[in-house]
Amino acid sequence: QVKVVESGGGLVQPGGSLTLSCVVSGDDRTITSMAWHRQAPGKQRELVAYYIFSVAATHYEESAKGRFTISGDGARNMITLQMNNLKPKDTAVYFCSARRPGPDCWGQGTQVAVSS
Repeated sequence: QVKVVESGGGLVQPGGSLTLSCVVSGDDRTITSMAWHRQAPGKQRELVAYYIFSVAATHYEESAKGRFTISGDGARNMITLQMNNLKPKDTAVYFCSARRPGPDCWGQGTQVAVSS
């Protein structure tokens, strides 16, 4: 059974930093890319960034550019999201997804709260 597990969320003051991690286990199919999404209260889920393992390519949405860094480890089916200069508008549940043959797999999410 495939498991997608996020970790690293928490409460941080504005201007602070957090690092989120996501690991996929229990799947012998090749994972081609993984992504971070977030959903703020009362809003739709949105893409934050993704990582393509074969070419070590990254993509960031405008909300993440210049502040967030995504990295990946294909051998471990793992991605991380380094988030710097966090703002209250970054408050959301952050979800990880993995793309491979078949349906995408999703984690349960990790809460990030930015508040003074």
